[in-house]
Amino acid sequence: MGILWTIVVGFVVGLIAKAIMPGNQGLGFIFTTLLGIAGSVVGGYLGQALGFYTIGEPVSFIGSVIGALVILFIVGLVTKKS
Repeated sequence: MGILWTIVVGFVVGLIAKAIMPGNQGLGFIFTTLLGIAGSVVGGYLGQALGFYTIGEPVSFIGSVIGALVILFIVGLVTKKS
């Protein structure tokens, strides 16, 4: 059940990050989910490393969205068309 919950939360985080970030990213369902999961990992790790929160706190969801936004920004820079 843990992996299924991770996928669902990752998808929601990915959708929120895509909604906040301006522009058309053109990401599909799977990449949006992977973006959210990666954002959760990055945001969770950084938030804990900096001492902002611990695992399971509600604010960690915000950290996950911020992590997904950072990853989405980097993906946008890498795939930017000239």
